[in-house]
Amino acid sequence: MTAPVLPAADDVAVRLSALVRVPTVSSRVPEEVAGARFDELVALLETLYPHVHRVLERELVSRAPDVADGRSVQFRWRGTGGEEGERHPLVLMAHYDVVAVPGLPVPVDDVEAHAPGWSHPPFAGVVRDGAVWGRGTLDDKGALVVALEAVEALVAAGWTPPRDVYLSFGHNEETAGDGARTAVARLAERGIRPWLVLDEGGAVVQGAMPGVAAPTAVVGIAEKGILDLELSTRDDGGHASTPAANGATVRLARAITRIDDHPFPPRLSEPVRALLATLADHADGPMRRVFANAGRLAPVVARAFTRLGVEPNALVRTTVAVTQLEGSPGANVLAQTARANANVRILPGETVATVVARLTRVIDDPTITLRVVSGEDPSPVSPAAGPQWELVRTALAASYPDAVLTPYVQLGASDSRRYCAISDHVYRFSPFDLTTAQRASIHGVDEHVTVAALGRGVAFTAALLEAVPAPTAAAAPRP
Repeated sequence: MTAPVLPAADDVAVRLSALVRVPTVSSRVPEEVAGARFDELVALLETLYPHVHRVLERELVSRAPDVADGRSVQFRWRGTGGEEGERHPLVLMAHYDVVAVPGLPVPVDDVEAHAPGWSHPPFAGVVRDGAVWGRGTLDDKGALVVALEAVEALVAAGWTPPRDVYLSFGHNEETAGDGARTAVARLAERGIRPWLVLDEGGAVVQGAMPGVAAPTAVVGIAEKGILDLELSTRDDGGHASTPAANGATVRLARAITRIDDHPFPPRLSEPVRALLATLADHADGPMRRVFANAGRLAPVVARAFTRLGVEPNALVRTTVAVTQLEGSPGANVLAQTARANANVRILPGETVATVVARLTRVIDDPTITLRVVSGEDPSPVSPAAGPQWELVRTALAASYPDAVLTPYVQLGASDSRRYCAISDHVYRFSPFDLTTAQRASIHGVDEHVTVAALGRGVAFTAALLEAVPAPTAAAAPRP
């Protein structure tokens, strides 16, 4: 083989821009999903990455052959490791669906349309000021692109991995996650247990932890559970000119206020303890001692985190966000039913059942019904040590040599949680350096990734692939 030549970051940016211009917006409302756009993006990948499609085997994954909301795409790159390499592959994940942009219709017809607050049209894929701007640049088409760019370069150079590699790209991570669930089921049927799974998640950040000046590469070794909980109560209704005391909306508002007034107690979970232990050697001043003794000072440290900002607070407690409210259908009509949706992110060590039980106690109102709309417990915790973890460290050294590798608990849910059923080493890391503003732009306004970060992301992924160890067990030769 020849030495792989990684693409110029500017060229990577152009290809990411092309994908952003295909508005693959997810929705739980079937009429809002433009299936043709999803098919268009899958076809565009074949144009942009011909070597990948020439050598890797592609499989379109969905629950049924006639689904109209796109397909998850899974590529298999056959390695040289025989049966053992087939059974224990490396899996690189991403998803190509994106969330809607407030102010734009769904589905999106005009990719040049502007949206309130955005510096550039969200689906125009503008490359300007050293960045690619648009919905999906960070969540998660950017990660998809750097994975494909690295594989394209390695395939073009004639390189073959020592164990199988899968590229698993979901089409509905932002909604149901059925694509990833089906992909995992198919691998399980084939007796495959991935050696390592890497999906979106943490990033290279600076200033995220007090007293730590060095850039830190935070890699999720677990993710919080997720629960959508409906709170509802009923009443007789009637005309708004003759309201009764303590009506449905009042009781619902009181329940919400009680939840807000009684947050879950802060606690240092295993991943956060590992985070602080890792950063102790890199902290300055008194924080070095605090981090080093976090186990002994756990209650104090956990309480301190709740006062450091929304991200540190979310690291140490189960959070509840009331995201939707519904009452009367008319301005002069008393509500017969009042509803709210509480989106809960569950800290490792707690479960859907324990969360519902606590909220029931906090609300303390038998007229309020709590219904689990959907819920999943926190993921298992993957080890922050061993050959898989060291492989991530090796790739980081080639792309962000000054960054400190550290574990943490991922706050948001990802498709990777589906893979915990078949792999003990599931990590969550997007190989980009991100500012606080960029992290806030995910699902928000002015989402963008820098061109330089795209280049470093390709370098990270290529280094990861090139350093993948061969299977240790004796592998049967291929026929």
